[in-house]
Amino acid sequence: MFELNRKKGTATKLRARFPKVHPKAELDITFQRTLRIPDDGKDYPLPAGLGRLPLRYIEDCEGELSEHALNRGGILMPMYQSEATWIDFTCLYPMAIKIAAGKINAVTGEPWSNGLHVEPQDYMVAPEQPWLDGFSVEEGIVRQFVAEPLGHGKTVEEVMTGEAEWGGLQIMVYPMKADEYRKRFEQPKEELYDVPVFLRRQSDVCMSACESMGMAAGGRIHQEIYEDEFGIDVWDRDAASRCFVHIANSTAYERMTGRPPPSTPITEQEYHRQGIPWFMHYAENAKALGGGQFDLLEDVRHVSSGQW
Repeated sequence: MFELNRKKGTATKLRARFPKVHPKAELDITFQRTLRIPDDGKDYPLPAGLGRLPLRYIEDCEGELSEHALNRGGILMPMYQSEATWIDFTCLYPMAIKIAAGKINAVTGEPWSNGLHVEPQDYMVAPEQPWLDGFSVEEGIVRQFVAEPLGHGKTVEEVMTGEAEWGGLQIMVYPMKADEYRKRFEQPKEELYDVPVFLRRQSDVCMSACESMGMAAGGRIHQEIYEDEFGIDVWDRDAASRCFVHIANSTAYERMTGRPPPSTPITEQEYHRQGIPWFMHYAENAKALGGGQFDLLEDVRHVSSGQW
């Protein structure tokens, strides 16, 4: 099941828990604010995190909500069009994770389908995969997650399908089967499977819709999506849990929650003035996947007003 780190009000962490599988079967997911890198065809290193985006249960929102949002449930997250986000995964217990934007799989570029698949692999494995910054367009390259209003033809959903139906993000998590975990990790060295602290991309620089927003593909970032080293049979597909992440712009967020949105995003000048680093992440023993089927995105550049 999914839950926020606060039962009501604003939270910053989405947690997937599977207590019936194993008491350690937990995954923490945060959405990190970051700069929108230039969409100029050049490849950039990973940008730093500038604080977590706030999250609220959709049913706790006070303003008017669409029937679709209420039926899907899940959480609400604000984003400015001038910023981007990357998704951070933190766990000790291995998890298979599927991410879709507007029902388009972020790893393969294919329409959403339930279950896990290996030809091509349509999921990631945490903690080997510590984060995801965007849509996997080729081996070692993703295009950044940036927010765009639905209905303007710029979200990945609209580019790939011609429709603006879903928006937001969809996350589905599958824990490792308990017997597989016990066989592989229930010994004193299990802490070696955590992501080392020096790889974290946190920063303390800042914290923190058209009615519906979706994810568009921004600039190109160096990032590998790793092959599943365990094999598809270790994942407990009967225990899977899913969560919808609805995205609103600052105006819609305030109207829907009765709370002000986060402060405006940090500027490029402030980013450099603070000396915030860019990051590289290498997993020496992991093999990278090839890119997904995002050919239609090649003609989409400079997707909105989020230029530097």
